[in-house]
Amino acid sequence: MYPRFAKTRIEEALSDTRVVLISGPRQSGKTTLATDIASEKTPFLTLDDATVLRSAIDDPVGFVRGLDRSVIDEIQRAPDLLLAIKNLVDHDKTPGRFLLTGSANLMTIPKVADSLAGRMEVIRLLPLSQAEILGAKSKFIDRAFAAEKPAADHMTVGDNLVESVLAGGYPEAFGRTKWARKQGWYHGYLDAIVQRDVRDVAQVEHLAIMPKLLSVLAEHSGQLVNYTGIGAALDLNHVTTRKYVSVLESLFLVHTLPPWFTNRLKRLTRSPKLHFFDAGLLAAMLDVSPNVVKKDKTRFGAILETFVFSELRKIATWSKQRCSFSHFRDKDKNEVDIVLENRRGEVVGIEVKSSATVSARDFSGMRKLSEACGEKFVQGMILYDHDQVVPFGENMFAAPLSTLWSGS
Repeated sequence: MYPRFAKTRIEEALSDTRVVLISGPRQSGKTTLATDIASEKTPFLTLDDATVLRSAIDDPVGFVRGLDRSVIDEIQRAPDLLLAIKNLVDHDKTPGRFLLTGSANLMTIPKVADSLAGRMEVIRLLPLSQAEILGAKSKFIDRAFAAEKPAADHMTVGDNLVESVLAGGYPEAFGRTKWARKQGWYHGYLDAIVQRDVRDVAQVEHLAIMPKLLSVLAEHSGQLVNYTGIGAALDLNHVTTRKYVSVLESLFLVHTLPPWFTNRLKRLTRSPKLHFFDAGLLAAMLDVSPNVVKKDKTRFGAILETFVFSELRKIATWSKQRCSFSHFRDKDKNEVDIVLENRRGEVVGIEVKSSATVSARDFSGMRKLSEACGEKFVQGMILYDHDQVVPFGENMFAAPLSTLWSGS
């Protein structure tokens, strides 16, 4: 079993919070981790069991009545349980009473978000990070906000980097040695999500169109979102397209990264940017394998950017910093792929490059971001396929992609 570095935060939350929710995509390891954390005496109830689910839906109050402590798996399948849990924990405020897992972002459902406000802590668990695969807890985000020079161990470059990126982080897929088998798992995974979980989170009139929408979105990963253009390929208007994309977001398949904004600059792009949550899933949808990349790297850049975005989101689940994620782009097309901003308003910029060379010109977007942030700009990095850290001015570095999983 791989170490899950979010475990410490979950255990801390259970020590002082009545309800803790482990939230993330299916097959990311939530059930395994919840079972590992809970004691043997704690009842484990999964709503993937048809009989248990029917009981929870028919009588949510009776379902939780009498439970002192419990693990409830896949809570999104019976969201009315959350109101019953609220009433229960309001009468007995003992911390750690319920450990829940959910494969949908329940906080996007207003009645759910309201029902457990102040009573529940949500902790994200995404597929395996490279740091977890290597067993080295990454300090990348903490080091960046401390303005420390990037450092890398467990160096991965060239063909080995390509394989790590395309493999993704889902444990089941990661364990398969043949690329056709890995990608076959991803396709089966998507089919199961669309057929089963979409119905749990939204009313979708055209369910059959969801796989086609995912295919179109895969072609747009790493690009600015244009709902009209995406929908046109499927005869959907922009309102319906936006709604369907939000459903896929709630299931942790894709993410729309908002634009970074400041009043100092008026000419900024206001469009979000699209990313998939897992690079292996994106690679499977685009039918990109290591052999394909050896012949043509055209599509690898977008997959690599998704990989870096995903790694940063994973590191954020155990970092001491609490960061918001966005992207920077002005009307002159100066851009920074990923902008991290902590609660003090300090900013770190991350640019992604699939090549082994970086020039001063590549920092044009980073310099614009630095000017806009002023003294709040802490550090800017271009992550690239190399093993050397190279300074490019004050607080600007070209750094190996391997710095993302550095434990030093």
